Amino acid sequence: MRTVKVGTRQSALALTQTNQVIDRLRRIADDAGIECRFEIHKIVTRGDQILDVTLSKVGGKGLFVKEIEQALLDGEIDMAVHSMKDMPWERQPGLIVGATPERVDPRDCVVTRGGVPLAELPRGARVGTSSLRRSAQLLAYRPDLKVESIRGNIDSRLRKLESEGFDAVVLAAAGLHRMGWSDRISDYVSPDVCVPAVAQGALGIECRADDTFMLDLLGRLDHAPTAFAVRAERQFLGRLNGGCQIPIGAYAIVRDEADGGRLEMTAIVGSPDGSRLLKEWGRGDDPEALGDLLAERLLAQGADSILGELRG
Repeated sequence: MRTVKVGTRQSALALTQTNQVIDRLRRIADDAGIECRFEIHKIVTRGDQILDVTLSKVGGKGLFVKEIEQALLDGEIDMAVHSMKDMPWERQPGLIVGATPERVDPRDCVVTRGGVPLAELPRGARVGTSSLRRSAQLLAYRPDLKVESIRGNIDSRLRKLESEGFDAVVLAAAGLHRMGWSDRISDYVSPDVCVPAVAQGALGIECRADDTFMLDLLGRLDHAPTAFAVRAERQFLGRLNGGCQIPIGAYAIVRDEADGGRLEMTAIVGSPDGSRLLKEWGRGDDPEALGDLLAERLLAQGADSILGELRG
């Protein structure tokens, strides 16, 4: 029997989604007659250590995955469970995403005091978020809001709603669903108002590229339509050389899952204050070509000047 060592961040959400993945893999292994057991290894990443600075100012890529990937390369763990939106475009040589499980709700959501929906928040309401992408789109939608940066795990950000006097906090709906906290959600933010982060709601299960045992096991967990959509979104991210320090978003939908499907994707690039918000939509059958297409269209609109100012 093989012991599979599973690497993960140590937050409540990371551990919850890791255990959910392990439960599914146990059932898959049992059904296939594969003998294995799972052992969780908690790993602290740089992004977990720096909580008093906005992600955009921390800079760099792989803030929440680098240390975990190093543990994979060093053989300390056999697989890692990542939130796919945390994974940088550049792949680490020797590692591969062995599975992209079925995506959970990719939308952003709002948790407010009193359950007030986003549209009905009072003028000048204080809204907390950890994302420049959300800030840009919320301010474009409602310039009257006072959007402020908050950092921390999902539970600590929810606590700040009361402890720091926010009227609302904006989070990824997927995290609340995975934690079983859907009842806390006051309002879902339509992708028409706030395009989600690249791969939001999806997980990336990573292993070593030469580990045939893990590749076989993880391949049974992969959800082809989710992987197909995420490929388009991540290609867009890579073409713009984006990351958490840049206000960009992309959301792809597979319209016909039966045969791999026809993709539709919306993508945005915006200035953090919401004064400029560039948006494009397109469809196609090739995920990488679609990602490149929307990136090129946005660059033609002037996205390069926005990105250049932010990186400068």
